[in-house]
Amino acid sequence: MCWAGTAAALVVFYFLDPGRVAFLPTCPLHTLTGLYCPGCGSTRALHQLAHGQVARAFGLNPLVVTLLPVIGYLTLRREPGTIKPVWVWVLLGTIAVFGVLRNVPLRPFTLLAP
Repeated sequence: MCWAGTAAALVVFYFLDPGRVAFLPTCPLHTLTGLYCPGCGSTRALHQLAHGQVARAFGLNPLVVTLLPVIGYLTLRREPGTIKPVWVWVLLGTIAVFGVLRNVPLRPFTLLAP
């Protein structure tokens, strides 16, 4: 089942260009505040990854591109107790720090914005 969902998502991200379709939702945080959330640019990044454009995807959302192999590994491993609570907290902290840093208007942090 996991493989079928992954294949379906890959097909959707391959054929659906988020930069050209209007029916995909926009980020509510960015719409309301102008700030980038940690997920901003992830749909466009996944579209670029589906086309093999790793550098472009990384430029849109480096956190998503970096975490995809980790998610894939944990999905394939499927051992009970693989994910320890400390790692969940590290992940949440990383997401929060990334969300803050990508909104700092100084170089090199501006490179984190999509």
